[in-house]
Amino acid sequence: MTTQKTMGATEWTMLMALSVLWGGSFFFNAIAVKELPPFTFVFLRVGIGSLALLAIIRFLGQRLPRDWRIWLQFMGMGILNNIIPFCMVVWSEKRLSGGLASVLSASTPLFTVVMANFLTADEKATPNKILGVVIGFAGVATLIGSQALKAAGSDTWAEVAVLCAAVSYASAGLFGRRFKEMGLQPFITATGQTLSSTLMLIPMVLIFDQPWQLAMPSATTWAAVAGIGLLSTTLGFILFFRILSTAGATNLMLVSFLIPVSAILLGFLFLNERLSVNNFLGMAMIGLGLITIDGRLVSMAVRRATA
Repeated sequence: MTTQKTMGATEWTMLMALSVLWGGSFFFNAIAVKELPPFTFVFLRVGIGSLALLAIIRFLGQRLPRDWRIWLQFMGMGILNNIIPFCMVVWSEKRLSGGLASVLSASTPLFTVVMANFLTADEKATPNKILGVVIGFAGVATLIGSQALKAAGSDTWAEVAVLCAAVSYASAGLFGRRFKEMGLQPFITATGQTLSSTLMLIPMVLIFDQPWQLAMPSATTWAAVAGIGLLSTTLGFILFFRILSTAGATNLMLVSFLIPVSAILLGFLFLNERLSVNNFLGMAMIGLGLITIDGRLVSMAVRRATA
């Protein structure tokens, strides 16, 4: 008999914080991709994140492992969690509307639930999970609005790229479960995978982007790179691996439902964007989906109804 992973108040709080950090990454991406090619931008993002994480673990008195077998695992995680999805999303953002990209990205929990059901013993698909994920995905589509969905099919390759990123994120969530079994702390895992990603990206940047031929980016672009490196990457991955170690991959990937909510609320608070009826309805549906996946309120309601 296996025990399903659940989330407490701490995990839900961290998940919401992660959604804000990653929701802000779309803002940083939109600024930086105007002047930087995909590989260079992703290299700078994970490079800055690596330097910040190295400083943190040094301050905490922790050390990176020296076992080459662990570094191979870090490399695998870096490919699945950084290189593939970051490059795919940055490339596609030049071709797709942000709304359509958000809806496609929200397929990550769908892929995670299916993959976890077959590949794990403690994250099996349950009726609550399946129903909650479907409601949450519908909520994201409602939140973004029908205009974004009408653009579907306008650039098939870009849409496929976002779906590949979603599959890669789902795979990374399942792959990353092994680091807890290795006894590695979230700070160490976050540092190892971002540092590995940085090193692996160097030849790709030199071959494909040839940055020495690029014009010097503006101060605004450098600010966006610093923001996504320090906030979305450094802090984001610390939370990512902390949630993964305690709540599991399926629960962690629910952040894909919350990211569009965070992005829209950030736009409302700081960019004077208006909230529509669709926004409120979509957020309510996402909330209902998350409650259904969590299952505790549903179980309580069922017990009271049958008492």
